[in-house]
Amino acid sequence: MGHDHHHHHHDIDIMDDRRLIWAIAINMLLTLAQIIGGIVSGSLALIADALHNFSDAASLLIAWVARRIGRQPPDYFKTFGFKRAEVIAALINLVILAIVGLYLIYEALWRVYEPQAIEGWMVIIVAGIALVIDVGTAVLTYRMSKNSLNIRAAFLHNVSDAMASLGVIIAGSLILLYQWYWTDTVLTLLIAGYVLYQASTLFPGTIHILMEGTPEDIAIEDVIHLMDQVAGVSNIHHVHLWQIDEHKNALEAHVIIDDFSQLESVKNVLKTTLKDEFSIVHSTLEFEMSHCGQTDC
Repeated sequence: MGHDHHHHHHDIDIMDDRRLIWAIAINMLLTLAQIIGGIVSGSLALIADALHNFSDAASLLIAWVARRIGRQPPDYFKTFGFKRAEVIAALINLVILAIVGLYLIYEALWRVYEPQAIEGWMVIIVAGIALVIDVGTAVLTYRMSKNSLNIRAAFLHNVSDAMASLGVIIAGSLILLYQWYWTDTVLTLLIAGYVLYQASTLFPGTIHILMEGTPEDIAIEDVIHLMDQVAGVSNIHHVHLWQIDEHKNALEAHVIIDDFSQLESVKNVLKTTLKDEFSIVHSTLEFEMSHCGQTDC
């Protein structure tokens, strides 16, 4: 059963990797198409959007590389393994996303002083193609984004780009029909606000894991209280609780017990309780005697 479960997860990983590779490929093709469209139409805006879309492809590539690194087994230099590579990749992508959001605000405010006309239907057509591809990429990565900060950050890049493409289409249409040039600025500011809001919601959790913070869904007081309830345990102290990665919790603690002859049974109960109640899969427990008066006991 264990082998079948591992094999099933391996198959899912391979399928998800293929989805990411497809997403990277179509985004690179879109970047090329936007550059060609920008040159043909003489639109700097399209070339700028191509560079933005290239950042999406880069974010997906970073996510894919991090997934590959994260699967490497532990070694003498990385004894906990490499899974935290995905958290680091998420942080990199979130920083890039925040920079994109700030750049969009800069562009929008600059256009207040120097309005730019949408340069013909070519821009709208290419933006429409970009929207279809961005939505397709978002669909490819949506399921993976539910359980991975790494993929979620890359997914947000594509969502922001899809919104930007939609904004170009809406603003371009309104400008061509009614000469409402202000719509471009307003939509860009709305998109930038959304991008920065989404990035800000993921930043704290990502930093929290990298700072080895306590898992957000676990109260350390509850862990200590439950460990204290185990028969034979007198006291729990020097407790450290952190996340190895998004899905693995770890704990180390000093445990004072009354009878060292019961050490193995107490340890087994503690480890089982920690795993079943708090999903703490890695626990290191140091046992001490309750009647020992030495400070280094």
